[in-house]
Amino acid sequence: MAEFPTGEAVALELSIARIPTRAAAFLIDVVMQCMLGAALLSGIVTVLSAVTADTAWLEAAVLFAMVTVLVGYPVCCETVWRGRTLGKLILGLCVVRQDGGPINFQHALTRGLAGAIVDFWMLGGFGAIAVLTSMCSPNARRVGDVLAGTVVVHAQRPLPRPALAIAPPWLTDWSARLDLSALPEDLALAVRRYLTRFSTLTPAAQHHIGAVLVAEVCGRLRVAPPTDYPPLQILGAVIAERQRRVLPPPLFPVFPPQISLNTVPPLAMT
Repeated sequence: MAEFPTGEAVALELSIARIPTRAAAFLIDVVMQCMLGAALLSGIVTVLSAVTADTAWLEAAVLFAMVTVLVGYPVCCETVWRGRTLGKLILGLCVVRQDGGPINFQHALTRGLAGAIVDFWMLGGFGAIAVLTSMCSPNARRVGDVLAGTVVVHAQRPLPRPALAIAPPWLTDWSARLDLSALPEDLALAVRRYLTRFSTLTPAAQHHIGAVLVAEVCGRLRVAPPTDYPPLQILGAVIAERQRRVLPPPLFPVFPPQISLNTVPPLAMT
């Protein structure tokens, strides 16, 4: 078991998928890739033969089929099935981010390209590099996992849904206009940990750490921080808006324990 600090600073204990299970899932995926590749190549060759294409077209068709199968299959499956290919689905495995959250297309694409080029095929010695790097990693991560910031875990049941932050109503209009694509995961995680630990900090630490995080967050987002509002509310509004865009709305949204942004009025009102 390994502990994953989630984006809401909640520790999840998940079982790391080791080499034997991952190898079995990989073999299932290889069989599927071979079947898809054969069907795709057969269809392309049939079409090209009907139009009497030369050998250059046939070579291009073979290259297209290889790239589609080796990269397209894992990327599409892991994007659509939230971290699972057919092999992982059968064996109850799932690819998650380092904070335990679901992956997106960018993570899947990085893993797929690294798998095709480094871990398994072109430079990977038919999986030798993936096996060696997994054996040397405490969380059994191959090169693609390291580059994408992901881990493969046993996840028979859906991963627990993180608690959602609720933004102060007087900052929702401001946060809704932000371009949050420039906010990196590590900085967002630091902000959420600050929000969760806020009540345990001294007043001086609350102000100092909050001010530093507000400056860094607004600097990344290239916006000026709202004046006359405490860091707690500004950071809470950013995280709440970020969660609203990424996660589907829950039936009963709650903020992490011991934090209530709305109980701290804006400084202009005091």
